[in-house]
Amino acid sequence: MKAWVDPDRCAGHGICTTICPEVFAINGDGYAEAAGDEVPAQFEGAVRDAIKQCPEHAIDEITDDSPTKEN
Repeated sequence: MKAWVDPDRCAGHGICTTICPEVFAINGDGYAEAAGDEVPAQFEGAVRDAIKQCPEHAIDEITDDSPTKEN
């Protein structure tokens, strides 16, 4: 799986970076970004928690059958 943060929805709360800093980071503009690589299996649960906890619903899980997300 991969994680994707919608830059139009992210408000920079940083909850995702607190839950899973191995995958999410705050960029220079103050908004969250996800690592572009595959999420290591040991962090998949934390990424799913971040998806659920995001107040702006800005994070999506991308799997092989998900539509492609473009940045």
